[in-house]
Amino acid sequence: MTEVYDIAIIGAGPAGTVLAKELSLSIPELKILLVDSTQKKVCGGLLAPDAQKALATLGLTLPNSVLADPQIFDVETIDLSSRYVRNYQRHYLNMDRAKFDAWLLSLSGENVTVVRGLCASIEKDDNIFKIQVRADGKETEYTASSVAGADGAKSIVRSTFFEKNVYHYVAIQERFKAENSSASVPPYACIFDKTTSDSCSWLISKDGETIFGGAFKIQDCRRSFEEQKLHLEKLMGVSLGKATDFEACLLTHPRKFSDFLVGKESVYLLGEAAGFISASSFEGISYAITSAVLLAEAFRSGATHTEIHKIYKRKTLKLRLKLYFKIIKGRILCSPLLRKMIMKSGIKSIKKDKK
Repeated sequence: MTEVYDIAIIGAGPAGTVLAKELSLSIPELKILLVDSTQKKVCGGLLAPDAQKALATLGLTLPNSVLADPQIFDVETIDLSSRYVRNYQRHYLNMDRAKFDAWLLSLSGENVTVVRGLCASIEKDDNIFKIQVRADGKETEYTASSVAGADGAKSIVRSTFFEKNVYHYVAIQERFKAENSSASVPPYACIFDKTTSDSCSWLISKDGETIFGGAFKIQDCRRSFEEQKLHLEKLMGVSLGKATDFEACLLTHPRKFSDFLVGKESVYLLGEAAGFISASSFEGISYAITSAVLLAEAFRSGATHTEIHKIYKRKTLKLRLKLYFKIIKGRILCSPLLRKMIMKSGIKSIKKDKK
Protein backbone atom coordinates (compact mmCIF):
# COMPACT_ATOMS: atom_id res chain seq x y z
CA MET A 1 0.00 0.00 0.00
CA THR A 2 1.31 3.46 -0.91
CA GLU A 3 2.50 5.46 2.10
CA VAL A 4 0.45 8.58 2.78
CA TYR A 5 2.54 11.45 4.09
CA ASP A 6 1.03 13.96 6.50
CA ILE A 7 2.39 16.82 4.41
CA ALA A 8 4.14 17.10 1.07
CA ILE A 9 6.34 20.19 0.79
CA ILE A 10 6.92 21.13 -2.83
CA GLY A 11 10.17 23.06 -3.22
CA ALA A 12 13.42 22.73 -1.27
CA GLY A 13 14.57 26.35 -1.20
CA PRO A 14 14.77 28.29 2.10
CA ALA A 15 10.99 28.20 2.61
CA GLY A 16 10.59 24.47 2.05
CA THR A 17 13.70 23.32 3.90
CA VAL A 18 13.06 25.51 6.96
CA LEU A 19 9.44 24.34 7.11
CA ALA A 20 10.58 20.71 6.94
CA LYS A 21 13.19 21.34 9.64
CA GLU A 22 10.79 23.13 12.00
CA LEU A 23 7.98 20.60 11.57
CA SER A 24 10.42 17.73 12.06
CA LEU A 25 11.72 19.22 15.30
CA SER A 26 8.39 20.24 16.82
CA ILE A 27 6.14 17.41 15.57
CA PRO A 28 8.47 14.39 15.23
CA GLU A 29 5.59 11.99 14.57
CA LEU A 30 4.71 13.88 11.38
CA LYS A 31 5.55 12.09 8.13
CA ILE A 32 7.03 14.73 5.82
CA LEU A 33 7.79 14.55 2.11
CA LEU A 34 10.11 17.23 0.70
CA VAL A 35 10.29 17.46 -3.10
CA ASP A 36 13.52 19.07 -4.30
CA SER A 37 13.14 20.16 -7.92
CA THR A 38 16.92 20.84 -8.16
CA GLN A 39 16.13 23.86 -10.37
CA LYS A 40 18.60 26.73 -10.05
CA LYS A 41 17.29 30.00 -8.66
CA VAL A 42 18.46 33.23 -10.28
CA CYS A 43 19.87 35.00 -7.24
CA GLY A 44 22.69 37.42 -6.56
CA GLY A 45 23.52 35.52 -3.39
CA LEU A 46 23.37 38.32 -0.82
CA LEU A 47 22.01 37.63 2.65
CA ALA A 48 20.21 40.80 3.73
CA PRO A 49 19.96 41.95 7.39
CA ASP A 50 16.38 40.69 7.67
CA ALA A 51 17.47 37.25 6.45
CA GLN A 52 20.37 37.28 8.92
CA LYS A 53 17.90 38.08 11.70
CA ALA A 54 15.57 35.29 10.55
CA LEU A 55 18.42 32.78 10.78
CA ALA A 56 19.46 34.18 14.17
CA THR A 57 15.96 33.61 15.58
CA LEU A 58 16.39 29.94 14.64
CA GLY A 59 19.74 29.80 16.43
CA LEU A 60 21.55 29.16 13.16
CA THR A 61 25.00 30.43 12.23
CA LEU A 62 26.27 30.42 8.69
CA PRO A 63 29.22 28.08 8.01
CA ASN A 64 32.30 29.65 6.41
CA SER A 65 32.02 27.26 3.47
CA VAL A 66 28.88 29.09 2.35
CA LEU A 67 30.45 32.56 2.37
CA ALA A 68 31.91 34.29 -0.68
CA ASP A 69 34.36 37.18 -1.05
CA PRO A 70 34.11 40.16 -0.58
CA GLN A 71 31.74 41.05 2.25
CA ILE A 72 29.62 44.10 1.53
CA PHE A 73 29.03 47.24 3.61
CA ASP A 74 27.37 49.55 1.10
CA VAL A 75 25.32 49.57 -2.07
CA GLU A 76 26.19 51.81 -5.00
CA THR A 77 22.96 52.97 -6.59
CA ILE A 78 23.29 53.82 -10.27
CA ASP A 79 20.69 55.55 -12.41
CA LEU A 80 21.82 54.98 -15.98
CA SER A 81 19.37 57.51 -17.41
CA SER A 82 20.19 60.47 -15.16
CA ARG A 83 23.77 59.23 -14.59
CA TYR A 84 23.44 59.88 -10.86
CA VAL A 85 25.52 57.59 -8.64
CA ARG A 86 25.05 57.43 -4.86
CA ASN A 87 26.33 55.10 -2.14
CA TYR A 88 24.19 53.98 0.79
CA GLN A 89 25.35 52.08 3.83
CA ARG A 90 24.05 48.51 3.95
CA HIS A 91 25.45 45.25 5.27
CA TYR A 92 25.01 42.05 3.31
CA LEU A 93 26.64 38.66 3.70
CA ASN A 94 28.03 37.62 0.32
CA MET A 95 27.44 33.92 -0.19
CA ASP A 96 27.15 31.08 -2.66
CA ARG A 97 23.38 30.56 -3.07
CA ALA A 98 23.66 26.91 -4.16
CA LYS A 99 25.81 26.08 -1.12
CA PHE A 100 23.42 28.01 1.12
CA ASP A 101 20.43 25.99 -0.10
CA ALA A 102 22.37 22.73 0.27
CA TRP A 103 23.31 23.68 3.84
CA LEU A 104 19.68 24.37 4.77
CA LEU A 105 18.62 21.09 3.18
CA SER A 106 21.18 19.23 5.28
CA LEU A 107 19.35 20.41 8.42
CA SER A 108 16.20 18.42 7.59
CA GLY A 109 15.14 15.98 10.27
CA GLU A 110 15.17 12.18 10.23
CA ASN A 111 11.43 12.00 9.60
CA VAL A 112 11.78 14.04 6.37
CA THR A 113 11.86 12.05 3.14
CA VAL A 114 13.70 14.07 0.48
CA VAL A 115 12.83 13.26 -3.13
CA ARG A 116 14.81 14.89 -5.94
CA GLY A 117 12.81 15.55 -9.08
CA LEU A 118 10.37 17.91 -10.75
CA CYS A 119 6.81 18.01 -9.45
CA ALA A 120 4.91 17.41 -12.70
CA SER A 121 1.34 17.52 -11.37
CA ILE A 122 -0.80 17.49 -8.23
CA GLU A 123 -4.36 16.18 -7.99
CA LYS A 124 -6.72 15.99 -5.05
CA ASP A 125 -8.86 12.86 -4.76
CA ASP A 126 -11.05 12.21 -1.69
CA ASN A 127 -8.93 14.48 0.53
CA ILE A 128 -5.72 12.78 -0.60
CA PHE A 129 -3.22 14.54 -2.84
CA LYS A 130 -1.56 12.58 -5.61
CA ILE A 131 1.79 14.08 -6.50
CA GLN A 132 3.64 13.08 -9.65
CA VAL A 133 7.40 13.59 -9.44
CA ARG A 134 9.48 13.27 -12.60
CA ALA A 135 13.16 12.26 -12.36
CA ASP A 136 15.49 10.56 -14.84
CA GLY A 137 12.69 10.25 -17.39
CA LYS A 138 10.39 8.38 -14.98
CA GLU A 139 7.38 9.51 -12.96
CA THR A 140 6.70 8.34 -9.42
CA GLU A 141 3.49 9.00 -7.53
CA TYR A 142 3.47 10.07 -3.89
CA THR A 143 0.42 10.69 -1.72
CA ALA A 144 -0.16 13.13 1.14
CA SER A 145 -3.03 14.47 3.21
CA SER A 146 -1.85 18.08 2.85
CA VAL A 147 0.41 20.08 0.55
CA ALA A 148 2.63 23.10 1.12
CA GLY A 149 3.70 25.11 -1.92
CA ALA A 150 7.20 26.45 -1.40
CA ASP A 151 8.01 26.21 -5.08
CA GLY A 152 8.70 29.83 -5.94
CA ALA A 153 7.42 32.07 -8.70
CA LYS A 154 6.34 29.28 -11.03
CA SER A 155 4.47 27.48 -8.27
CA ILE A 156 2.58 24.45 -9.51
CA VAL A 157 0.76 24.36 -6.18
CA ARG A 158 -0.54 27.92 -6.57
CA SER A 159 -1.43 27.55 -10.25
CA THR A 160 -3.22 24.23 -9.64
CA PHE A 161 -5.43 25.22 -6.72
CA PHE A 162 -5.83 29.00 -6.95
CA GLU A 163 -6.99 31.38 -9.67
CA LYS A 164 -5.26 34.48 -8.33
CA ASN A 165 -2.15 35.07 -10.40
CA VAL A 166 0.74 37.33 -9.45
CA TYR A 167 2.57 39.58 -11.90
CA HIS A 168 5.90 38.13 -13.00
CA TYR A 169 9.13 39.48 -14.35
CA VAL A 170 11.85 37.42 -15.94
CA ALA A 171 15.03 37.43 -13.88
CA ILE A 172 18.12 37.18 -16.08
CA GLN A 173 21.65 36.85 -14.77
CA GLU A 174 25.10 36.36 -16.27
CA ARG A 175 28.50 35.69 -14.73
CA PHE A 176 31.80 37.12 -15.95
CA LYS A 177 35.43 36.70 -15.00
CA ALA A 178 36.39 39.81 -13.07
CA GLU A 179 40.00 39.97 -14.31
CA ASN A 180 39.60 43.00 -16.56
CA SER A 181 36.82 44.87 -14.81
CA SER A 182 37.41 44.36 -11.07
CA ALA A 183 38.93 47.82 -10.57
CA SER A 184 35.86 49.53 -12.04
CA VAL A 185 33.09 47.31 -10.68
CA PRO A 186 31.71 48.08 -7.19
CA PRO A 187 31.25 45.17 -4.75
CA TYR A 188 27.51 45.67 -5.02
CA ALA A 189 25.44 48.01 -7.16
CA CYS A 190 21.71 48.49 -7.62
CA ILE A 191 20.96 49.69 -11.14
CA PHE A 192 18.02 51.53 -12.68
CA ASP A 193 17.52 52.24 -16.39
CA LYS A 194 14.12 53.57 -17.43
CA THR A 195 14.75 52.83 -21.11
CA THR A 196 15.08 49.06 -20.61
CA SER A 197 13.21 48.16 -17.42
CA ASP A 198 10.67 49.58 -14.97
CA SER A 199 12.38 47.59 -12.23
CA CYS A 200 15.91 47.21 -10.86
CA SER A 201 19.06 45.23 -11.67
CA TRP A 202 22.13 44.22 -9.69
CA LEU A 203 25.89 44.02 -10.12
CA ILE A 204 27.81 41.92 -7.60
CA SER A 205 31.44 40.91 -7.14
CA LYS A 206 31.78 37.32 -5.93
CA ASP A 207 34.85 35.10 -5.63
CA GLY A 208 36.69 36.51 -8.65
CA GLU A 209 33.54 36.83 -10.72
CA THR A 210 31.20 39.66 -11.61
CA ILE A 211 27.47 38.92 -11.61
CA PHE A 212 25.11 41.12 -13.59
CA GLY A 213 21.40 40.44 -13.42
CA GLY A 214 18.05 42.13 -13.37
CA ALA A 215 14.27 41.91 -13.57
CA PHE A 216 12.68 42.56 -16.94
CA LYS A 217 9.22 42.46 -18.48
CA ILE A 218 8.58 39.10 -20.12
CA GLN A 219 8.23 40.55 -23.62
CA ASP A 220 11.65 41.20 -25.21
CA CYS A 221 13.36 40.47 -21.88
CA ARG A 222 16.63 39.23 -23.41
CA ARG A 223 16.92 42.25 -25.71
CA SER A 224 16.28 44.60 -22.78
CA PHE A 225 18.89 42.80 -20.69
CA GLU A 226 21.56 43.10 -23.38
CA GLU A 227 20.73 46.76 -24.01
CA GLN A 228 20.94 47.62 -20.32
CA LYS A 229 24.26 45.81 -20.07
CA LEU A 230 25.63 48.02 -22.84
CA HIS A 231 24.39 51.15 -21.05
CA LEU A 232 26.10 50.01 -17.85
CA GLU A 233 29.40 49.21 -19.56
CA LYS A 234 29.36 52.63 -21.21
CA LEU A 235 28.84 54.39 -17.88
CA MET A 236 31.56 52.36 -16.14
CA GLY A 237 33.93 52.69 -19.10
CA VAL A 238 34.74 48.99 -19.09
CA SER A 239 33.49 45.84 -20.78
CA LEU A 240 32.30 42.97 -18.60
CA GLY A 241 33.64 40.59 -21.24
CA LYS A 242 32.20 37.29 -22.38
CA ALA A 243 29.70 35.64 -20.06
CA THR A 244 30.70 32.30 -18.55
CA ASP A 245 27.19 31.40 -17.43
CA PHE A 246 23.60 32.41 -18.20
CA GLU A 247 20.55 31.92 -15.99
CA ALA A 248 16.89 32.93 -16.28
CA CYS A 249 13.67 32.22 -14.41
CA LEU A 250 10.34 33.79 -13.51
CA LEU A 251 10.34 36.26 -10.62
CA THR A 252 7.29 37.08 -8.51
CA HIS A 253 6.40 40.77 -8.26
CA PRO A 254 3.44 41.45 -5.93
CA ARG A 255 1.51 44.59 -6.88
CA LYS A 256 -1.44 44.57 -4.48
CA PHE A 257 -2.29 43.21 -1.04
CA SER A 258 -4.43 40.38 -2.44
CA ASP A 259 -1.33 39.00 -4.20
CA PHE A 260 -0.28 37.62 -0.81
CA LEU A 261 -2.05 34.28 -0.59
CA VAL A 262 -1.55 31.80 2.26
CA GLY A 263 -3.73 29.00 0.84
CA LYS A 264 -6.95 27.30 1.87
CA GLU A 265 -8.23 23.99 3.29
CA SER A 266 -5.31 21.52 3.25
CA VAL A 267 -3.21 23.53 0.77
CA TYR A 268 -0.66 26.00 2.12
CA LEU A 269 1.52 28.60 0.42
CA LEU A 270 4.72 30.14 1.75
CA GLY A 271 7.74 32.03 0.50
CA GLU A 272 7.65 33.39 -3.04
CA ALA A 273 4.80 31.04 -3.98
CA ALA A 274 2.65 32.99 -1.51
CA GLY A 275 3.86 36.29 -2.97
CA PHE A 276 6.19 36.83 -0.01
CA ILE A 277 9.00 38.75 -1.70
CA SER A 278 10.04 42.39 -1.57
CA ALA A 279 8.66 44.36 -4.51
CA SER A 280 11.40 46.98 -4.04
CA SER A 281 14.53 44.82 -3.86
CA PHE A 282 13.36 41.25 -4.71
CA GLU A 283 14.82 40.05 -1.41
CA GLY A 284 12.90 36.91 -0.56
CA ILE A 285 15.05 34.72 1.68
CA SER A 286 14.01 36.46 4.91
CA TYR A 287 10.31 36.18 4.05
CA ALA A 288 10.72 32.57 2.98
CA ILE A 289 12.26 31.66 6.33
CA THR A 290 9.80 33.75 8.36
CA SER A 291 6.72 32.34 6.63
CA ALA A 292 8.07 28.80 7.10
CA VAL A 293 8.51 29.38 10.83
CA LEU A 294 5.02 30.88 11.13
CA LEU A 295 3.42 27.98 9.27
CA ALA A 296 5.23 25.48 11.50
CA GLU A 297 3.95 27.37 14.56
CA ALA A 298 0.42 27.21 13.14
CA PHE A 299 0.76 23.44 12.67
CA ARG A 300 1.82 23.10 16.29
CA SER A 301 -1.17 25.12 17.54
CA GLY A 302 -3.99 24.01 15.25
CA ALA A 303 -5.83 20.69 15.49
CA THR A 304 -7.48 20.91 12.06
CA HIS A 305 -6.52 22.46 8.73
CA THR A 306 -9.20 25.10 9.25
CA GLU A 307 -7.60 26.09 12.54
CA ILE A 308 -4.09 25.94 11.10
CA HIS A 309 -5.04 28.27 8.25
CA LYS A 310 -6.75 30.70 10.61
CA ILE A 311 -3.64 30.85 12.81
CA TYR A 312 -1.26 31.08 9.83
CA LYS A 313 -3.25 33.90 8.26
CA ARG A 314 -3.26 35.81 11.53
CA LYS A 315 0.43 35.26 12.15
CA THR A 316 1.40 36.43 8.65
CA LEU A 317 -0.63 39.66 8.80
CA LYS A 318 2.35 41.71 10.00
CA LEU A 319 4.50 40.13 7.29
CA ARG A 320 1.93 40.87 4.59
CA LEU A 321 1.57 44.49 5.73
CA LYS A 322 5.34 44.91 5.67
CA LEU A 323 5.49 43.55 2.14
CA TYR A 324 2.63 45.83 1.08
CA PHE A 325 4.72 48.82 2.16
CA LYS A 326 7.55 47.35 0.07
CA ILE A 327 5.19 47.62 -2.91
CA ILE A 328 4.76 51.34 -2.19
CA LYS A 329 8.52 51.76 -1.71
CA GLY A 330 9.13 49.96 -5.00
CA ARG A 331 6.82 52.35 -6.82
CA ILE A 332 8.78 55.29 -5.45
CA LEU A 333 12.19 53.84 -6.31
CA CYS A 334 11.09 52.80 -9.79
CA SER A 335 9.59 56.18 -10.58
CA PRO A 336 12.28 57.97 -12.66
CA LEU A 337 11.24 61.41 -11.41
CA LEU A 338 11.02 60.53 -7.71
CA ARG A 339 14.23 58.49 -7.87
CA LYS A 340 16.06 61.38 -9.53
CA MET A 341 14.86 63.78 -6.85
CA ILE A 342 15.95 61.45 -4.04
CA MET A 343 19.37 60.75 -5.55
CA LYS A 344 19.96 64.39 -6.42
CA SER A 345 19.27 65.39 -2.81
CA GLY A 346 21.90 62.94 -1.56
CA ILE A 347 19.78 62.22 1.51
CA LYS A 348 21.12 59.29 3.60
CA SER A 349 23.93 58.70 1.10
CA ILE A 350 27.56 58.33 2.14
CA LYS A 351 30.67 59.73 0.51
CA LYS A 352 33.34 57.21 -0.39
CA ASP A 353 37.04 57.89 -0.64
CA LYS A 354 37.87 57.30 -4.31
CA LYS A 355 41.62 56.96 -3.71
